[in-house]
Amino acid sequence: MNNFVFDNSTKVAFGKGCVREHLPEFLEGCGERVMLAYGGGSIKKNGIYDEVTQILREAGKTVTEFSGIMPNPTYAKVLEGAELARRENVDLILAVGGGSVMDCSKAVSLAARYDGDAWNDFWRNQGTVDFQPIPVCVIVTASGTGSEVNGEGVITNEQTKEKLGRDYHACNARLALMDPVYTFSLPRRQMVSGGFDSLSHMMEIYFGKPDGPNVSDDLNEALMRGVIRDLRASIADPEDYDARSSLMWESTMAENRIIKLGKSTDFECHMMEHALGAYTNCNHGEGLSVLHPVYYRHIYQDGLTKFCRFATEVWGIPAEGRTKDELALAGIDALAGFIREIGMPTRLSEIGITEENTDLSEVARSCEINRGGYRALTAEEIEQIYRECL
Repeated sequence: MNNFVFDNSTKVAFGKGCVREHLPEFLEGCGERVMLAYGGGSIKKNGIYDEVTQILREAGKTVTEFSGIMPNPTYAKVLEGAELARRENVDLILAVGGGSVMDCSKAVSLAARYDGDAWNDFWRNQGTVDFQPIPVCVIVTASGTGSEVNGEGVITNEQTKEKLGRDYHACNARLALMDPVYTFSLPRRQMVSGGFDSLSHMMEIYFGKPDGPNVSDDLNEALMRGVIRDLRASIADPEDYDARSSLMWESTMAENRIIKLGKSTDFECHMMEHALGAYTNCNHGEGLSVLHPVYYRHIYQDGLTKFCRFATEVWGIPAEGRTKDELALAGIDALAGFIREIGMPTRLSEIGITEENTDLSEVARSCEINRGGYRALTAEEIEQIYRECL
């Protein structure tokens, strides 16, 4: 394994009733002014908003609402939140939602305390956070991104057609409250998409050196098997608490930095999806489900040992009677079959992306090249992958 330094400052409270149990105590150590950040209003329909605002009232907090955070949150929305946070002199951002709300809130926490060009200095370029962002607490209502336990904010700049994510430890939430029951009201499509995003994170981390036995890959294989099992169970019964709670924690384990330790990682599929998302605003998990099998068929020979291990250890495919190429491809085929089984799209045209409405050559040229995987792609090969996905 490669050398590493591990740090994760987020405290997690997990399980039924954890918000009512732990949020009041946390609020005692915060200032008076709280920004309540959320999305399109679903939390007002499922009762979560009422529960949280009651706790805030009981704690004597002055609440400023920052609502309307969209999927694929935009930099314009970040600037709106930052201006509001500065004007109201906010002491804490309480983000209630899924990955988009959490990402946007962490970005707001940073931008609100910075006087320069936050996009250029912290998203287009990897910056140094030598100041204290506004503290953030998150209440997770949709699992998948793992954003609750890292400092990453994936933000879309609509003007420049860029969708970029950066992970700053200073932006980690102070507390993540995770009640699996809060995810029960999610539409099936959103639940499945989030579950596949978790699997995608695990695969992107897995397909990088070292190739020999190591703790991070051992843990990752167990997590991938768990997501496959628990996503199937959650589809069969959306209120299976055991499956939904495991699915929630698996997504957290994928992005709390533990299984990245000592690893190089390949997030090229995420880069390709981010580029598509910047131009089309497509659903993140669905874009990934289309791209992964095609991308892996392009690179599997460069990481043949790991792809063979993926087939045997994650999908249970016997190696006997197969060449290494056949075994690796069988694992990729198993992934593609699982994507079909859970009802995720397999073609870009299924999510509204066609040659007629999207300049795939321009999107490919805008795509960030990730160099942590087994082979760095060229813009020309990225365009070829997009076209094979149509």
